[in-house]
Amino acid sequence: MTKSSTPGRASALKGLIQSPALEFLLEAHNGLSARIVEEAGFKGIWASGLSIAASLGVRDANEASWTQVIEVAEFMADAVEIPILLDGDTGYGDFNSVRRLVRKLSQRRIAGVCLEDKCFPKQNSFIRGSRQPLASVEEFVGKIKAAKDAPADSDFCVVARVEALIAGWGHDEALLRANAYADAGADAILIHSARSEPGEILAFQREFQSRIPVIIVPTKYYTTPTEVFREAGVSMAIWANHMMRAALQSMQKLAARIHAEENLLSAEAQVAPMSEVFRLQGESELEEAEKRYLPGSKHQAKGVILAASRGHELGELTADRPKCMLPLGGRAVIKRIVETYRQAGIRDVAVVRGYCKQMVVLDGVEFFDNDAYATTQEVGSLLAARAALKGALVLSYGDVLFQRHVIDALCAVTDDFVIAVDPAWRLSKNVQGRPADLVQASRPSSRQSFLVKTTLLTFPTSSVEAAQRQATGPKIDGEWIGVMKTSATGTVRLLQTLDALAAKGVNVLQLRLPEVLAELIANGQEIRVIYNSGAWIDVDSVDDLYLDDDF
Repeated sequence: MTKSSTPGRASALKGLIQSPALEFLLEAHNGLSARIVEEAGFKGIWASGLSIAASLGVRDANEASWTQVIEVAEFMADAVEIPILLDGDTGYGDFNSVRRLVRKLSQRRIAGVCLEDKCFPKQNSFIRGSRQPLASVEEFVGKIKAAKDAPADSDFCVVARVEALIAGWGHDEALLRANAYADAGADAILIHSARSEPGEILAFQREFQSRIPVIIVPTKYYTTPTEVFREAGVSMAIWANHMMRAALQSMQKLAARIHAEENLLSAEAQVAPMSEVFRLQGESELEEAEKRYLPGSKHQAKGVILAASRGHELGELTADRPKCMLPLGGRAVIKRIVETYRQAGIRDVAVVRGYCKQMVVLDGVEFFDNDAYATTQEVGSLLAARAALKGALVLSYGDVLFQRHVIDALCAVTDDFVIAVDPAWRLSKNVQGRPADLVQASRPSSRQSFLVKTTLLTFPTSSVEAAQRQATGPKIDGEWIGVMKTSATGTVRLLQTLDALAAKGVNVLQLRLPEVLAELIANGQEIRVIYNSGAWIDVDSVDDLYLDDDF
């Protein structure tokens, strides 16, 4: 049978057990809690059988099968780099079950196992107050030897848990068993007690004289100063179930509060933000991996979303959060926009924040801040992200929702500047008393415009002027929806144009993007127009927040 080793972790655990200093393990019961333990600074983890069983909603009486326990332990090992000592109960059977258990743990990078000398199926030590049956010394010695012979890594740790004190068998039996287990090759003895003071543990330690390292679990005698354990020569203390118990109490309180209040207003302040969940899950690493490996990343462009404004037109709805964070169909507007970018294969996305910037939190997104959002226009926000303006870009506003095929259409052409225009501009609510970026193009939308390049001629300065020109002058061909693409060359030219305007004394931070595009046209730059009808919405009213899921 092929065996897998546990490089590094088993030797790290053995080093902790054999350390001359008192070391500590903290309990974890799943991948998330394991990562929290690691980030807290602990050098190792106790994978508690009690806590794993509780998290699965079953009793600590081998009701969770050994394969289920190993599956949880594997997720924990994947989440951290520090060693894990698994609470292996009785080994789930005889010596042969122990051998198979240890092989599987070794394959899954678990650094060691703790086996207790009770009978299978076990009962939790704190539940039964009377004398409990124990396995014979000879049987348990056989399990220890089998466990030591099973792993491929000779550093894999086997801890023998002596239950004689807690099971009512007394001090002499505990010493007899501990010495036999040490002779059988155990790496450490875990001596357990249910008393609220450490007297019998300290008495055992004095007489056992640390033939091999001694581990304790001060769950019941937690008031004992840690220095007492150091002076007694204890090798390791395990804080055995407190992560599970802390989570349990917090969840009970939160569930009761939400049930009573029937809303999340007070509850939200008591829980971790979703960004912290995503961080612990390693979402940012996935984002980076997607950039390297995902075949679907077909558009080699960076997304830039300008989302610094408050959105005064929505009144009190934006009193304490920006428009881009208002919920639409259960998801924030900005989140829906970022999702559209990703659906189109653009994974590298930057967002420019401003008003209530602390509210704009998304995982896997690069943030830039325009702290002068109240006194600047769109170019002010764009230049706040200047460090990200490299290579090809897809640029959009933080309150404009659009369908993914808009990005596909823009990125399908190689022109240096491409904008998305809605030819059905007369139907747009944005021209009904609101500003609209209406454009004149080289030809109107038609079947021919899909075959022949259409370019931007000009941006009228206002929707009022556009309406006048519609009646008396050149026709208006559509409304720019606020989404554009620049090639790598186009990005450089865009920045050069802004720098040239600034050199002439123009306050570029006060410019809107249509004014910059008009300047580019005046300097001879061709700007391609791609027509898209009705595939977008500008969120600027309460009614817009009740749209269906098409955007």
